[in-house]
Amino acid sequence: MKKIEAVIKPFKLDDVREALSDIGVTGMTVTEVKGFGRQKGHTELYRGAEYVVVFLPKMKVELVVADDDVERCTDAIVNAAKTGKIGDGKIFVTAVERVLRIRTGEENEDAI
Repeated sequence: MKKIEAVIKPFKLDDVREALSDIGVTGMTVTEVKGFGRQKGHTELYRGAEYVVVFLPKMKVELVVADDDVERCTDAIVNAAKTGKIGDGKIFVTAVERVLRIRTGEENEDAI
């Protein structure tokens, strides 16, 4: 099993959710996060004063999938989230040792 974490632009969240749903992903966790990479923030004007926004708003989508589904899921995320501009985000794939569904006690792929 693998955990996929995708940090994407907020306005792309619905597209990513739909793309994952279309390939059969039944659950995910979404978190509002802030950060920066090469994008490095930007300058804004508020009530006549200029200030720098260093941490940009992003969405983090997390899902755990079977090893065989990783490529399909990452491809779906890339195709849905890509704008071709800086700041499109990143995808991290890590190994998951164990999953346990609290309600039923099911484990690993049965619990996904």
